[in-house]
Amino acid sequence: HSVFAGLGDTHVLWVLESSDGRPLGSVQLVRCTRDNGRHRAEVQKLVVSPDSRNQGVARRLMEELEDFARARSIRLLYLDTEAGSPAEHVYQRLGYMRVGEIPDYALSAHGQSIATVVYYKQIQGSIGSSSVRNSAAP
Repeated sequence: HSVFAGLGDTHVLWVLESSDGRPLGSVQLVRCTRDNGRHRAEVQKLVVSPDSRNQGVARRLMEELEDFARARSIRLLYLDTEAGSPAEHVYQRLGYMRVGEIPDYALSAHGQSIATVVYYKQIQGSIGSSSVRNSAAP
């Protein structure tokens, strides 16, 4: 509920659904509102349901997100993810560059310390065509 409440011009959510309306995955983009950062945005919470992994869901969501960002003159995307997680391979395949690792960044559901890895991608060029819809496009 808090995500939906925060959606608007600077916080956008995409959800990819199956033909029967079942959610396959989602991703969020949060644009920087500072004057010196209007060209950048943070990718948050790329999530793909376990039975939909390795089927291009993450790629479709991220392509739509990147097209949306390009159309709004966002040139730099950044994100963080759990160090050593399968998500690292996803982001690397999508062209994101690893910056470094921050130890003891988060806590797992069991209270264990988890390191996070920071990635970025500079985007530019033409906008592709995708059929994924977002829920807060201005």
